Amino acid sequence: MKKIAIFASGSGSNFQAIIDAINEKKLEANVSLLVCDKPGARVVERAEQSGTETFAFYPKEYETKTAFETEILKQLRDRNIEFIVLAGYMRLIGSTLLSEYEGRIVNIHPSLLPAFPGKDAVGQALDAKAEVTGVTVHFVDSGMDTGPIIAQKTVAIKKEDTRETLQERIQQVEHQLFPSVLQQLFNQEKVGGVSF
Repeated sequence: MKKIAIFASGSGSNFQAIIDAINEKKLEANVSLLVCDKPGARVVERAEQSGTETFAFYPKEYETKTAFETEILKQLRDRNIEFIVLAGYMRLIGSTLLSEYEGRIVNIHPSLLPAFPGKDAVGQALDAKAEVTGVTVHFVDSGMDTGPIIAQKTVAIKKEDTRETLQERIQQVEHQLFPSVLQQLFNQEKVGGVSF
């Protein structure tokens, strides 16, 4: 069973979806750590409720990104974390973590990449008057949502959609897609060229 760390910055709905999938025996994994860069975020409460250990930190308390990523790396090593899952973590992963976990970091993004990368992908899609958007699960590299795509699912944009209604439909897809893609990855002996 894979020991994973989930990185999140917000409400943690994808964190919860992964925990629920594990509890429902749909995902064989052990969430050994939540890493959160906003200690007051709702996801920290979710972690406490699920009995998941948390490393929450304020990035501004560190001199550099390398400094806080070095601390995160220590937390990961202490728990023998095999895989990093980004679920609404609003920071680019730096070289400290990338070099250690190359091919073993995945992210979920609320658009059909390469369309609408970065922040507020839902707002970007609405502003562009797109007719379709969706969800992408991809490996993480040093760029902004530029890593190799693993899976995508489309979500139609309705004329009457608001940011809230579209976000809600996208999240419903995310909560189904992410755990199933993770399970498929964990079933493979090689992921992104890395053997487990």
